[in-house]
Amino acid sequence: PLAASLTVQKVFVLDDHVGCTYSGIGPDCRVLVDAARKACQKYRLTYHEPMPVSQLVRQISSLYQEFTQSGGVRPFGCSLLVAGADSQGNHLYQVDPSGTFWAWKATSIGKGSTDAKTFLEKRYTNEMEIEDAVHTALLTLKEGFDGTMTAENTQVGRVSEGKFELFTVDQLKDYLDQI
Repeated sequence: PLAASLTVQKVFVLDDHVGCTYSGIGPDCRVLVDAARKACQKYRLTYHEPMPVSQLVRQISSLYQEFTQSGGVRPFGCSLLVAGADSQGNHLYQVDPSGTFWAWKATSIGKGSTDAKTFLEKRYTNEMEIEDAVHTALLTLKEGFDGTMTAENTQVGRVSEGKFELFTVDQLKDYLDQI
């Protein structure tokens, strides 16, 4: 492999209250992550509060759209899942390379996403506690995982109490031991 699998980051913190993951071309995602982080910082410096998640998603979507219409550049080759919390509650958005975005309660992108969505539809409920949601997400990942899923080759982020956080390897080991 050209990159050590343990060093490839797939889940990113954009600000205290929002994060994302991607499917597709990694360098394209990093460009979008950098732009999203700058947008969050600029908003926080201007308004002294976190950027609303829907506004951030619209801004990311506009950047995607700009690259589909501009000459001399190619469209971004990745889809994003953006999860965050603001004064309106918790949010999950999917943003596609066309610039189109959708709000979801639970979803999946990338290889095996059709089967993963079916799996989530059967198990997800609005009344789920955060621990049950984490277990459901890990079971969904495990269903489509090539090879053995370990805390070292898996990344998980969650929105809880208005914050976006990445799980540590130890936290992830505890969850994986339970499934």
